[in-house]
Amino acid sequence: MSVFRMPAIRPILSSLRHHQLTAGLLALQVALTCAIVANATFMIAGRVDRMLTPTGIPEDEISLVSAEGLQADTNTSPQQQTDLAALRAIPGVTAAVAVGWTLPLSGGAEDSGVCADQASLDQAIALRSIDNIAGCVQATNYRGSPGFVQALGAHLIGGRDFTADEYPSGDEAPDDDGGKGSDGGPVIISRSLAQRLWPGQQALGKTLFAWHNQRVVGVVEDILRPKLRSDGVDRLVMLVPLAPQGNSVRYLLRSAPDQRGRILRDAADALATSGPPRLIPPEGMRTFAEMRHKYFQRDATMVGLLLAAMGGLLFVTALGIGGLANFWVQQRTRQIGIRRAIGATRGDILRHFLLENFLIVTAGVALGMLLAYALNRWLMDRYELARLPLYYFPAGALLLWSIGQLAAFWPARRAAAVPPAIATRNA
Repeated sequence: MSVFRMPAIRPILSSLRHHQLTAGLLALQVALTCAIVANATFMIAGRVDRMLTPTGIPEDEISLVSAEGLQADTNTSPQQQTDLAALRAIPGVTAAVAVGWTLPLSGGAEDSGVCADQASLDQAIALRSIDNIAGCVQATNYRGSPGFVQALGAHLIGGRDFTADEYPSGDEAPDDDGGKGSDGGPVIISRSLAQRLWPGQQALGKTLFAWHNQRVVGVVEDILRPKLRSDGVDRLVMLVPLAPQGNSVRYLLRSAPDQRGRILRDAADALATSGPPRLIPPEGMRTFAEMRHKYFQRDATMVGLLLAAMGGLLFVTALGIGGLANFWVQQRTRQIGIRRAIGATRGDILRHFLLENFLIVTAGVALGMLLAYALNRWLMDRYELARLPLYYFPAGALLLWSIGQLAAFWPARRAAAVPPAIATRNA
């Protein structure tokens, strides 16, 4: 058995000491790549997780169409009833309701401060803020015409839906009369809001204290807010029985997923012929999937940019590793031939160059882990990025080791193919 079967570490280290600058620069490149790729991968994972956030509603069944009135004196309530009758008559429509402009992932938010008891509300009023007051939160209001709870796909887990007489009649709003503390009517809240206000307690029958107190008549599974927040309270939602007011209205339609395109076209035709002249803008006709896509467009762009940057950086690093290995093979051709002449096999030469490359990459990875941690701390302080999980460090090391070995393999294989006779040339 040849003595060169297992490459000796000492000659490799001695060779690297004679090329400290070249090996050091390559290790530094690997370190920077490791630090950037680890944090970029973490950021991509966070963006993708954010983009996959479930809304709590049947997104693939929902379409939205908006109509903007051109006459200021339009009687909105009768017109909505006419519109809804026309929309429900469209084949394939299983539900049609008028909803407010605030919906999950719609971007804008109609929030209001609510408290679990009168004392907390009084404290919030005195301080003119509900921030950091126990028992008070900002919750999003979703409003709609009769049947909107079912049309939205909200799943009741306790209590009941609104009754017909709990919806204001005509254009009357629940805050048209009464002052602070007056009864603003019933409300259905999300599970997260119930747990936040009354942890470990039954929310049904409780009172939400605000400018108008509201009685909790139902609890639904969590629904996402219109705009994701960095503090993690994305599912504090209230459903309020109130049809939208004004000349412009948005209608929500439920149907089978494969019928949404056709139903949107039929809905636009139905609204155009069901009342006075109105504007039905193309951007106001969309499926919920399209609304989700628009909301996360910036996240998708950021993921694409980060992936491109990571791919380019890894490619340049692989070129650097392969280029250096190829250069060293050219510089050591006669030395390789001498080793072959005294008994080294092709496998010995191959392992020698791969181990040499592995040591350089390992030094870069070790430094890169420290840089990755430092970069993550800086991002945490400046941009509120979460802490980099520990498993990203060995995963990054494994990735760079694999890239390093692959990049060095072909030059090492070419070195292993050097014949022993090369040692006698140019002697």
